[in-house]
Amino acid sequence: MLTLAPAASGPSRARRGWGRRLFRRYAPALFGAGVLLLLILGSSLAPALSSYDPEKSSLRERRAAPSWSHPMGTDTLGRDVLTRLLYGGRISLTIGALATAVGIALGTLIGALAGYYGGVVDDLLMRLADLLLALPRLLMLILLALLMRSLEIPLLRAAGGLGGTVLILGLLSWTGVARLVRGQLLGLRQQEFVVAARALGVRNLRIVFRHLLPNTATPIIVAATLLVASTIIAESGLSFLGFGVQPPTPTWGNMLNGAQDEMRKGNWWMAVFPGLMIFLTVISINYIGDGLRDALDPRRAGR
Repeated sequence: MLTLAPAASGPSRARRGWGRRLFRRYAPALFGAGVLLLLILGSSLAPALSSYDPEKSSLRERRAAPSWSHPMGTDTLGRDVLTRLLYGGRISLTIGALATAVGIALGTLIGALAGYYGGVVDDLLMRLADLLLALPRLLMLILLALLMRSLEIPLLRAAGGLGGTVLILGLLSWTGVARLVRGQLLGLRQQEFVVAARALGVRNLRIVFRHLLPNTATPIIVAATLLVASTIIAESGLSFLGFGVQPPTPTWGNMLNGAQDEMRKGNWWMAVFPGLMIFLTVISINYIGDGLRDALDPRRAGR
């Protein structure tokens, strides 16, 4: 007697096979997404995950090594390192996301105008981008940070200078995106659909934002993921040097700044764990960016 297999087994096997192929192909990106999700959840749920106050000192517990009560030890003021990492993640990840948004918005606008209009507009905007690329980035970050400190603007000085840090990093991170968008539009502006839109009397700005920029969404998305990683590194470096978000507001960068002298005394946990958070975040975002590039680029689809 012939026994028929259940009808759902074929599609189910196909789905499982597709899932295995997807995992093998984008395993690093999926791993990066999982790690980044854990970091975001941990930072978001910091009050629920830790009962310690990230800014409250305890001189009796200064420089305590990792233990059950303090899994990542305490710092020079007796503050729980794990708690400060969770709360610091909020600031570092927020700065990375907001500064990237500013950089992507500026870069997209400037690149679109340069690529579409060309001529004098293109020359002026791209020379400005070249000037910013030629200047030492770290020096510019420090100078702008000092300028922001001198301005008595509450929004820029809130949360230890979070607003000012976001603005600084955003203003210095648009050049690569602008070049990318400009290159895309230089190739698209002579396409038939653009010529047809002009013939119909469609306004230039509408052509740029309605017809051209949607066709550059894929490289912009990939650039945004990689820009988040570089922005987090820049913020960490700026805070490490003492020019970013100011204590007692914790960030991973200023936690490293407070731990640099402790490494010589054998208190390794104060520097290792903040550095590990930065490393995991950056490498996870880079994996996600690589996966998005492979998934969204049609030239790589068959590889």
